[in-house]
Amino acid sequence: MTVTIVEEARPVTCRAAVTGGVDTHADTHVAAALDPVGGLLGVAEFPATTAGYARLLGWLGGFGTVCLVGIEGTGSYGAGLARYVTATGIRVVEVDRSDRQDRRRQGKSDPLDAVSAARAAQSGRASGAPKGRDGAVEAIRALMVARRSAAGERTRTVNQARALVLTGPDDLRARFAKHKPAALITGLAALRPRPGDVAGHATRIALRELGRRAQFLDGQLVRLDELIVPLVTARAPGLLAVYGAGPRTAALLLIAAGDHPERLRSEAAWAHLCGVAPIPAS
Repeated sequence: MTVTIVEEARPVTCRAAVTGGVDTHADTHVAAALDPVGGLLGVAEFPATTAGYARLLGWLGGFGTVCLVGIEGTGSYGAGLARYVTATGIRVVEVDRSDRQDRRRQGKSDPLDAVSAARAAQSGRASGAPKGRDGAVEAIRALMVARRSAAGERTRTVNQARALVLTGPDDLRARFAKHKPAALITGLAALRPRPGDVAGHATRIALRELGRRAQFLDGQLVRLDELIVPLVTARAPGLLAVYGAGPRTAALLLIAAGDHPERLRSEAAWAHLCGVAPIPAS
């Protein structure tokens, strides 16, 4: 007699691949989880804090192995979350916007945007890596933000001073009307208004304060340049060697590329980022 022994099949535990999508905001993030075939597993909201990021990843991990997360606004509200998720070794893709067809059909909502971000990442429609805000380029960007506002305020201050000189007392107009900006700032800051008619005295005080404000902004610009130039030189010395590319131009180019320029795989990708890619028409 032949005896056939059949072993009982043992269950094999296999964690499914999960794709996440996140609609980011200043105080809270809304996350969605998709299974490998695009089925919606759940939607939840988390605070935009380090503890909230950990809870969000833990929630996604409860459905399976998190392989990919699509995040909206990696350059703004989602910057902290993108850094946190990337640090855990999970791939992050940048999602530009929610699917417009979904918005037309179902309206605008945070859960819908989170699901749309997850679907864009899973389908490959969104595949760009975030710039990364954790290196020298991020330091340059922060300093350039302060420099840009200081330079703009200095220009506004000089223009206000010129307008006051133009409409002020005749002696001020004759003295300062033809001055270049640097000479104008120095001359106005050195004014010593003496009591006299109310309008003339007030005008002189205003011009002196504008001159001193411009001097303060000049000093701020010098201090910021002393920090920006060494960072740019260390990060991209070859870029500074290009004719016409000074430290500020080089800084702007570095900021556009981000801390991880390898995400720009070709000239076409760079053109798309800068908004100069040709658009097929007719």
